[in-house]
Formats: sequence, structure tokens, C-alpha cells
Amino acid sequence: MSAAIGSASTAQAAPVNQFAQMESADFIRVLVSQLSNQDPFEPQDSGAMLEQLSSLRNIESQLSLQEKLEQMLVQNQISVAGALIGRRVTGLDGAGAQVEGLVSSVRVQNGKAVLGLADGRTIDMSRVLTIAADDGSEGES
Repeated sequence: MSAAIGSASTAQAAPVNQFAQMESADFIRVLVSQLSNQDPFEPQDSGAMLEQLSSLRNIESQLSLQEKLEQMLVQNQISVAGALIGRRVTGLDGAGAQVEGLVSSVRVQNGKAVLGLADGRTIDMSRVLTIAADDGSEGES
């Protein structure tokens, strides 16, 4: 299972965001540069500019937090799905048909945990209907 987790991490490399790499010192340099190059007869409102910069930084922080939460959700799904290896599940495949089989693997596909069944079919974790021990006794659903 650790191999599946490692490959999931590399497959979903985050795009480089240059704005996220900026630090507070960079914002101050931009502010000082803009203030020193402004027209003295038509000064800009520095308070409004600081407010805009602060808003942009807050938005970037929220986006970063959202990305991290989504990554944690995928890792949690992988952990839960990994516990299903060797268990019998029933669920819906991509076409909506009911599928049943023994879970033999777990992988990440399009940012979601997908169960690989012993017969080669797959079920998205969010479409699992029942979980049973391999001996046929019912488990969680």
C-alpha cells in the first residue's frame, strides 16, 4: 500500500504558483516602489493598496489551505481504502452497473481513491455500497 501512496504523491504534483512564493518583504518592496514612482500631483491611496495586497494574500492563503485539505482527504481515502484490501465489496462502476468483487489494490485516479478488484474491474470509493469480510459475512455499508 505504501507504493500506491508514494505514486499518488508524485502523480499529483502541485503546479508552481509564483504568487505563493512571494513573501511579505516582496509586498513591501512593491508598495515602496509604487509610492516612490507615483505622480506627486495625483497621489494614490496607499491604504487602499495595502488593503488590496492584504486581500490578495488572504485569498492565496485560503487557496493553499484548500489544496492541503484536498490532499489530506485523498490520503484519508487511501488509508480507508487500504483497509479494504482482502475484503469483498459491492458498488457501482463508472457506467452505474452494480459490481461485486474482492479488493486487491488501491490507487488514486483523478484525485479519488479507486478500489481495484481481483477480476480487474474498479470501483470508486465514493460508490461503494456494501463491505463484507471475504468469508461472506456483512461488514460496514
